[in-house]
Amino acid sequence: MNDQNAVLIRTFYDAFGRCDPDAMERCYHPEVTFGDPVFQELEGRDRVMGMWRMLLGRNRDIGVAVRDVSARDHDGSAHWTARYTFGRTGREVVNEIDALFRFEGGLIIRHHDEFDFKHWSKMALGRPVGLFFGWTPMFRATIRGRAMRSLEEFMNVG
Repeated sequence: MNDQNAVLIRTFYDAFGRCDPDAMERCYHPEVTFGDPVFQELEGRDRVMGMWRMLLGRNRDIGVAVRDVSARDHDGSAHWTARYTFGRTGREVVNEIDALFRFEGGLIIRHHDEFDFKHWSKMALGRPVGLFFGWTPMFRATIRGRAMRSLEEFMNVG
C-alpha cells in the first residue's frame, strides 16, 4: 500500500464531496486522461476538469462517499457512490462506481470510472426508457453525444 497515493485518492473525493473543483484539479496531472461509460475518453486537465465543473455546476446537491481505497506506487482503485438529482428528469440517482487510477509524479494521470449504464439510465431517465433502451448501443451513443455536446458548450462559454 502506498499511503501517499491513497491519501491523494481520498483528497480527490473529499474535494468532490465539498463541490470544490479547484481542490480536485490539484490532484490531477496536467496530462490526465479520464474515461467512463458516458464520457468515454477525455484528455488533458482542462477537458477533464471541464467535465467535473460542468457536472458540479448542474448538481449542487451531489453527495459523494468513497470506500475500499487501495493504492500502490503506480496504480490504485476505489469504490465510490454518487447521489444526485438528474437535472433533465428531476429523478434521484444513486450510482455505484468503481474507479481505477494511475499515478505519475505524485498526481493522478489516468482516472477511469466504471458503472452499470443500464442501471444508471433506469434511475436517471425512468424505468420504461432505461429498461427498454438502456442496453442498446444507439441509446448509449445518444446519451454520449448529448454529454459531449454539453461539455463543448460549457467549455466554450467558460
